[in-house]
Order: sequence, then structure tokens, then C-alpha cells
Amino acid sequence: MSARLRFSLALAAVPLALVAAPLTAGVGDLLVAPTRIILDGRRGTEIILNNIGDDVATYRVSVELKRMLPNGTLEVVTAPNARESAAEAMILYAPRKVTLPPNQPQSIRINARAPQGLADGEYRVHLLFRAIPEARPVSAPVVSEGVSFRLTPVYGVTIPVIVRLGNLSATAGIANVAKALDGGKPVIALDLSRMGDRSTFGEVRVMKAGVAEPIAVAGGIALYTEVARRRVNVPIDARFAAQATGAVTVEYIEKTPTGLVTLASTSAVLR
Repeated sequence: MSARLRFSLALAAVPLALVAAPLTAGVGDLLVAPTRIILDGRRGTEIILNNIGDDVATYRVSVELKRMLPNGTLEVVTAPNARESAAEAMILYAPRKVTLPPNQPQSIRINARAPQGLADGEYRVHLLFRAIPEARPVSAPVVSEGVSFRLTPVYGVTIPVIVRLGNLSATAGIANVAKALDGGKPVIALDLSRMGDRSTFGEVRVMKAGVAEPIAVAGGIALYTEVARRRVNVPIDARFAAQATGAVTVEYIEKTPTGLVTLASTSAVLR
């Protein structure tokens, strides 16, 4: 079931935050679907934008480069390496600016053209959908003794666009499973590792014998090719707080076109 995410707010001079969901992502009055694109360099696809607000809105579409850090956060790249530059150069998309009436969907066509001789591997950019603030009449300046200014909120959402060239594969591992606190809330912390020549993306589940549902679960967990390991905190379901002790099984599961694949599984004892 698709879910609208909370919007992210940033000032014009501040990078916009990454927002992602299994099916759709929402920012302000914009919904984007899907929120993760994988291309093979041969066939393209479409991204659907939908304005669910009450007013006409205009959005600019652009490409950003981002790198994953060992803690799982993404930072904007200011000095791209050769692989990042190649990824940016091969991505084609149109239109680059859309004006959407309320409840009016619009498709963005996207494709990747790999230049001849480019090495097999995984290449990634992030597509940014950024609201363009409506032009407003200039009001008369207010006289004051201090400095006065007006802040204009800018809304945006980014989604990863991944190009996979060649026969790529990846495996994963789970280690150092333990209970911890994250912002005062109980979590199950673990180290997630990745081996191979492509990224992984999936759900971490913590299962307890005798409990049908996961006692802790976190979706949308990616390990991009620039990191081999990242720390993950999996929130403990409040309904199963009492069961979050003793022997458990931790799984990292990826959804593929042919079904669910368990990338990694381990047993642990929570104390």
C-alpha cells in the first residue's frame, strides 16, 4: 500500500533532504511514483508526478550526485569522480520543467545511453523534483533598525536512478546485533555489509520464535556501491517490546521481479 511521506522543507541555500518510500513519495503537494528507478541502458521508463494540492504548481527536474556515508546518510557530491561523471552524462530525461494543475498527473520520460566502451558496473544519479516558488508582487519595504528579510520555503524530493550494465551480483552479511537506544527509543542495532559489484536494497526483519510478525522491521535499507558496510538501527515494534530478548533471527530481504530474495540471515541473542 502506498504511503504519502511527510514533506521536507529547506531554504533555497540548503540542500534538500532525501525522501523515499516503497511506492510513492510526497513532498508538499507533489506525489512521485515510483521512488526508485533501475535501468539497463537499453529500455527507458516513466516517472509519474501528481499535484494533489488545490493550486497550480510548477516543478523543475534536475540531476544530483550523492554519495552514501557509512552511517547511511547521503551527501551531495561537489567534486564528482569518473564514475559519477559518467552516470550524470548518460541520463536523459524530459520534460525538465512541468506545471501541474490540481489532480493532474504528468509523466517524465527517462532513459540511459551508455557510451561505447564504458565499463560494466552500476552507475547512479538522483533525480530532483523541486518546486518553483510562485512569483509575488514586491511589497513596500519595512523600515526598521535591524536587518529584515523574508524566507521562502522550497520543497523538493529526490529519487535514485540506477543504471546497471553487465551481469552484476551482490551478497550481504549481518553482524554485531544488539539492543540499543536511538533518540531514546529502543532499537536493534546491527552492521550490514555488502559484497559484489552492485548495490542492495531491501528490508531488515528481526524474527522471534513463536511470534508471527517481525518484532522489529526497517524498510528501504540500501547499501550503495561506494560503501561496503553501514550501521542500521531497526525500530522495535512497541507491541513486541517484551519479546525483544533472547534468541532472534535477523534477515535482510530484497524484492526482485521474480520474488523475495534473502540476501543475508543470521542468528543472535538479545540481552
